[in-house]
Amino acid sequence: MIKRPLLALRALLPGRLGKPRQPPATVARVDLDRLLGTWFEVARLPNLEADGPWQDSVNVTATYTKRADGRIFVQTVAHNAKAGMRRSEVNGSVHPADPSGSKLILRFFKLIRGDLWVIGLDPDYRWALMGTPSRRRLWLIARAPRIEPEDFDQAMAIAVAQGYDAARVRPTRQRVVS
Repeated sequence: MIKRPLLALRALLPGRLGKPRQPPATVARVDLDRLLGTWFEVARLPNLEADGPWQDSVNVTATYTKRADGRIFVQTVAHNAKAGMRRSEVNGSVHPADPSGSKLILRFFKLIRGDLWVIGLDPDYRWALMGTPSRRRLWLIARAPRIEPEDFDQAMAIAVAQGYDAARVRPTRQRVVS
């Protein structure tokens, strides 16, 4: 009996599906102290949590602060445009998975763990491109709610070069919350 039928099927298919994909390349190094502070989500690959049937996340920010124990705390805030701009907040922690600081591990609710890799980074830390190794999730974050078109294009070129579907990336709306 085949224990992993999907893998067996992929092996039989011609072309790219039959080949194992290399993980995306990350930036050489991330200075985690420069990552601290508030970042605005500029764009993302659609995902169920932010873009589900009853969800339209706008005004998304992530604020990274260093805790007394040296770990990094992250607070993600979003407003749901489909629910009267209701505010939601998720808190968690971030720690590096390797010495470069470019592969991060996120933990939310002590139960949920996710890999977040920095695949693009402005030298002045004005913007960062982060994605999951599976390439199913991608975020462009910046120190301001909007970035220059050239910076956006550069980030999307990195995404494409790393195998992400940049054609599906959607801008995150930043609206005024009353």
